[in-house]
Amino acid sequence: MSKISESIGGLRGFFGEVSAELKKCAWPTRPELFDSTVVVILSVGLLAGFVAACDVVLRELIRLAI
Repeated sequence: MSKISESIGGLRGFFGEVSAELKKCAWPTRPELFDSTVVVILSVGLLAGFVAACDVVLRELIRLAI
């Protein structure tokens, strides 16, 4: 039974420390978060377009080689 209470005490201590560390974090403001989200979405879109273009070009090159 003491192992269970030690585990619960350990978990309580862990979550207390996590809470303390999260309070130290500098959280982004809503505009910063929105700007970062837009940058990520645009970057993913550009990368997807680049990969798709490379796929089309390489597919046609392989089709010509065969």
